[in-house]
Amino acid sequence: MPTEKVVGIDLGTTNSCVAIVEDGTPVVIPNRGGYKTTPSMVAIAENGKRLVGHIAKRQAITNAENTVYASKRLIGRKWGSAAVRQSLETVPYRIVEGPHDDVRIMLRDQVFSVSEIAAYILQEMKLITEEYLGEEVQKAVVTVPAYFNDAQRQATKDAGRVAGLEVIRIINEPTAAALAYGFGKTMERRVSVYDLGGGTFDISILEIGNGVFEVMSTAGDTFLGGEDFDRRIIDWLVAGFQREHKIDLRKDKMVLQRLKDVAEKAKCELSSVRETEINLPFIISTGRNEALHLQTTLSREKLEELTADLVERTIDICARTLEEAEISKGDLEEVILVGGMTRMPLVQQRVAEFFGLEPCKGVHPDEVVALGAAIQASALTDEKHEILLLDVTPHSLGIMIVGGYFHKLIEQNTTVPTSKSHVFTTVKDNQTSVKILVLQGESDRAEENELLGEFVLNGLRRAPRGEVEIEVTFHISADGIVSVTARDLETGLEQSITVTATSGLTEDELKKMVEANKDYMVEVRSGQEFDRARHSAEKVLDEVESLFPRVSDIISGSDFGQDAVKKARSVIERVRAAIAHKDLAALTEGTEALSRTLNMFRGVVSKTGA
Repeated sequence: MPTEKVVGIDLGTTNSCVAIVEDGTPVVIPNRGGYKTTPSMVAIAENGKRLVGHIAKRQAITNAENTVYASKRLIGRKWGSAAVRQSLETVPYRIVEGPHDDVRIMLRDQVFSVSEIAAYILQEMKLITEEYLGEEVQKAVVTVPAYFNDAQRQATKDAGRVAGLEVIRIINEPTAAALAYGFGKTMERRVSVYDLGGGTFDISILEIGNGVFEVMSTAGDTFLGGEDFDRRIIDWLVAGFQREHKIDLRKDKMVLQRLKDVAEKAKCELSSVRETEINLPFIISTGRNEALHLQTTLSREKLEELTADLVERTIDICARTLEEAEISKGDLEEVILVGGMTRMPLVQQRVAEFFGLEPCKGVHPDEVVALGAAIQASALTDEKHEILLLDVTPHSLGIMIVGGYFHKLIEQNTTVPTSKSHVFTTVKDNQTSVKILVLQGESDRAEENELLGEFVLNGLRRAPRGEVEIEVTFHISADGIVSVTARDLETGLEQSITVTATSGLTEDELKKMVEANKDYMVEVRSGQEFDRARHSAEKVLDEVESLFPRVSDIISGSDFGQDAVKKARSVIERVRAAIAHKDLAALTEGTEALSRTLNMFRGVVSKTGA
């Protein structure tokens, strides 16, 4: 019985990528256009149709308000967070507050959760794979930034569920890159993975040896990436135009999207040339029948000046990570660059200067994460694989204690999966319940950390303060998903929580989304099946019609010939009608009849030598 295919998906901020392991080799699956990566963009067209990937990107300028990009930066975030406030000011689409203090996105008259938007991208990856394999795919390993917190990881798992995928493992992006880098090689090496993508930055230190990949330390910034570099170029263009024309281009959403598009292109071009021309004709009208143009030149030197502090922020995080892991730069033997932003010469230069090593160029920065995810997927489903992955939790975990302080149970950079228990006591006389607030973060003050969830343990016996002992146990799965149990040690009374509601979606909402997407997938698959049938029919139709005049001349003299010609015309009309009405059953039946007609035509031509 063949092994069920489990795909590896890099759900990126700017682009996404899907890979599988075939005959022991990890390979990236190209999309229908032949591209290895697909833009992480979702749009709703004027006719209400959902657009994903390249087709969404192509209409982003003319439909800016209803096209979502970089939504990964918002996934699993609370409404009042700094990241959300910043996004409100910079993106052309509408971000609104959800019913659970979460973030939602409004496209036309519909409101979507961020997990739902991510689901549409994952669904596209699923469809790309199914078309490639010719079979349905139901399971996946999905990557996330190493510094994602529990809420962001859970929201990503929810997105997989909505997309019709069972996410069997969440894996950190730098760890996935290291898996791809070390796969199939006999090596013992300590490496650093510097991952600067479209929306996030991660740095991870790993020990690789004999098929064991052990993460020693990780850190990052989930709101630092290529989007911020684009924003610096946009701000520079806007400021220059405002100085010259006294007009703020940010007020027009279509113009903002044009600026975003040109900024991204300029940034990419400046990785290989010293300067690039930015030319946006008819950027805005003055209202006096006069159109203004934006034309300027951006040099690599200017771009580096505009973004040097962003690059330095990544270097500061690298320094802190090494310090926390108690590792010196000299202990590292390789620095692996991951993410599209690592093509920038300034990034490569500063990484080389900081680590004292020339960065490894042996991995593809856009594909390596998906390849690593596919390797992990294969390792989880194939017992022959001898890969052991030991990852860490990027944030400390604990509970709030009296006085508003944060008591850590699991320290940052602890290897997962892991469990840790601690015994607490009641703080008041005759206290019959305790409220457990589960927190994630590094501050000693509870209020400065992320609240993951809360629950109450009721039914404690009445006793003087300090007498009733409650054991609190934290468990972190290999995915980084947290569950917490509180138990009265005397009575065995127990209450627990798995932190699952932090994505901002209720179970009912998730079920509705899953059902809606099942219907959508049936429709899409039906459409794909029809497209394949139409393609096959059109090939036969072309050949029949090309032979028709010759065959008609040969056989039209007899009654049999006239009847055959009449039947052939009827079959051609049936096939054309089936294509016009998108009737799959009629098209399948018509194509079979058309194939018989073609065989007859070929026989006539062959016999007569015409």
